[in-house]
Amino acid sequence: MSDEDRRDSLADQAAAWVPPWERPRPPAAEPDTADAASDITAPSPATDDLAAQPPVQEPQSAALPGELDRAEPARAESDRAESDRAESDRTESDRTESDRGEPVVGESSEAAGVPRRQAAGRRRVTAAPEPAPELSDTELRGALEAILLVVDEPVSELVLAQVLEQPAERVGPVLDEIAAGYTAAGHGFELRRAAGGWRLYTRPEYATYVERFVLDGQSVRLTQAALETLAVVAYKQPVTRSRISAIRGVNCDGVIRTLVTRGLVEECGTETDSGAFLYKTTTLFLEKLGLNTVDELPPLAPFLPDDVEELADATR
Repeated sequence: MSDEDRRDSLADQAAAWVPPWERPRPPAAEPDTADAASDITAPSPATDDLAAQPPVQEPQSAALPGELDRAEPARAESDRAESDRAESDRTESDRTESDRGEPVVGESSEAAGVPRRQAAGRRRVTAAPEPAPELSDTELRGALEAILLVVDEPVSELVLAQVLEQPAERVGPVLDEIAAGYTAAGHGFELRRAAGGWRLYTRPEYATYVERFVLDGQSVRLTQAALETLAVVAYKQPVTRSRISAIRGVNCDGVIRTLVTRGLVEECGTETDSGAFLYKTTTLFLEKLGLNTVDELPPLAPFLPDDVEELADATR
């Protein structure tokens, strides 16, 4: 073949050549990598002579768009299969945890802000403290008697209930039963309510023997001035020292200090007008007299003389 014929043949072949990206797509079928490679790399007989000529060499990157188009269905199918397999594994894992009774971690726990590992862990349940066993009537009675024997001041029902871990509504009736039992049995002591609490006291009919045993050789009685001052404070409280002195007719500063030192009288504020200190009786005073409140003090009317009004006018 002459050079002219060869050139005409190559020109015709070049004019009839179609780039790979403009070629019609094959029907939708499973692409074969080997075929795709052969379509791209294997030269046709018509292009052998054309490939030998440097000016018309086919660019290597021209085959990439067609190759990506044909490989895309295979990649999408592979990704879909991988996603289905991961979803199946996760469903099987959740079913296994549900059979074991463990909490399942899903989108709900992550959406609620609970970490995956924390939600999947077992929850620690703290056992509630066991309530104190309820004492029988005999045990409750014995426990109350034992406590009342060692107290040095009246103790309230609420404190006794807290110590014994029993309802306060149950402690009160038992204390009443104990007090009634002591009285019925004729014991030398009695259980009495005083100063807002309960305490054991000796009976008044045996006071002479108790005083002989406790006060023998000792002088612990209050003076007449102290008794009078204490009576004024008890019936007129809260009261100032000047008011006490006006009632008694003498200065009572020293007597007030003595009563405060012995714990029978205490300060309770100041008077609004004058700023003088006010005094009242203490819980020890109620305890010594065996009273629950100052309202139980006996009235003064039976102890006043008949001419009290005349005496009051004479002192003015």
